[in-house]
Amino acid sequence: MTDGLTLTTATTMASLSVATRFLPSTTATRTSYRSKLSLKSLRFSPLLSHVFLPQKCYLPPLSTRRVGYSTVSSPKCFASDPEQLKNAREDIKELLKTTFSHPIMVRLGWHDAGTYNKNIEEWPQRGGANGSLRFEIELKHGANAGLVNALKLLQPIKDKYSTLTYADLFQLASATAIEEAGGPKIPMKYGRVDVSGPDQCPEEGRLPDAGPPSPASHLRDVFYRMGLNDKEIVALSGAHTLGRSRPDRSGWGKPETKYTKDGPGAPGGQSWTVQWLNFDNSYFKDIKERRDEDLLVLPTDAVLFEDPSFKEYAEKYAVDQVAFFKDYAEAHAKLSNLGAKFDPPEGFSLDDSPPKGQPEKFVAAKYSTGKRELSESMKQKIRAEYQAVGGSPDKPLQSNYFLNIMIVIAILAYVTSLVMN
Repeated sequence: MTDGLTLTTATTMASLSVATRFLPSTTATRTSYRSKLSLKSLRFSPLLSHVFLPQKCYLPPLSTRRVGYSTVSSPKCFASDPEQLKNAREDIKELLKTTFSHPIMVRLGWHDAGTYNKNIEEWPQRGGANGSLRFEIELKHGANAGLVNALKLLQPIKDKYSTLTYADLFQLASATAIEEAGGPKIPMKYGRVDVSGPDQCPEEGRLPDAGPPSPASHLRDVFYRMGLNDKEIVALSGAHTLGRSRPDRSGWGKPETKYTKDGPGAPGGQSWTVQWLNFDNSYFKDIKERRDEDLLVLPTDAVLFEDPSFKEYAEKYAVDQVAFFKDYAEAHAKLSNLGAKFDPPEGFSLDDSPPKGQPEKFVAAKYSTGKRELSESMKQKIRAEYQAVGGSPDKPLQSNYFLNIMIVIAILAYVTSLVMN
């Protein structure tokens, strides 16, 4: 990179191990962060001074357009181009393989979306997944320490696929990181519109703190403001199965443990789980047992097994990974949509349906009802009827014998009527 965001390899790799949680927003954390990584040198970076460009138009293939007396369909303008999003997803997968940046990518998507306030209707004042985290003023929020490195990793992909919005790219990277780490498939939709300038960034203080005086009340205050419930709070907490916490950034965790001293990436930090690059339900098991001093347990982690409502779900997820994956996928998708403005308004999926503007291929079977398997006796009867006229269900008839017979009967009836007359 030559865009002014270049950091040393050691600094970059150290950043990749940051935990997926919303980190605490404390004065001490902000002071420590600013002393270690000054953002003044980033002021003229294309990444931080980005101004939202006009949307690119997505034109369906020629075969799907009507041509005639001014009947050519108008091109559909989307916030992001569907095909470029698909290509970007493949590039993100390759990036994850070489940088082990799964945790910080999840955190990036969460922190862009997690500023949403359901009590504010106006966009973008309500916050949420709108790409505002790319601007320096929001990056300097204490809870976002180190996320500049996630932006640095994604910027070449953004440059390569210029029609993508940052809002879509952040959420695409977050969901892809979960899936590539062995987690569930997230039912994502895309088409998020970016805010245009730093004046549209939310104020600091909307993200959770790791060690509040009353952890349960704090979690509910923050997540209820987003419109999430207790089940979703616990399910999303399970993403701490990925990543490490570093005391020089969050103020939490050990400088190094037996699980983190050798990386991958820069060594150090304290993880919640032993295999901190694998997405599974280990977080709930380890938090419940609390037998390993090298594994991190924050106040907001411990409360999941202390608060009666949270405990119901935490206990369930500790023994049932399938249930955890199902609830996590739904909660992650919901979080990624918070506060977003979509273009097209309903958004679009990269996997389950064609991009808006392209007609869906007609498949008759999709619209049929009452389909059931034929019994063996019925199959044998049909086969016998085919064979009686020289055919087989496995080999189409060379000619339509039934039609020929009907024609012959009709001719004979006509001739007979002539003779009788």
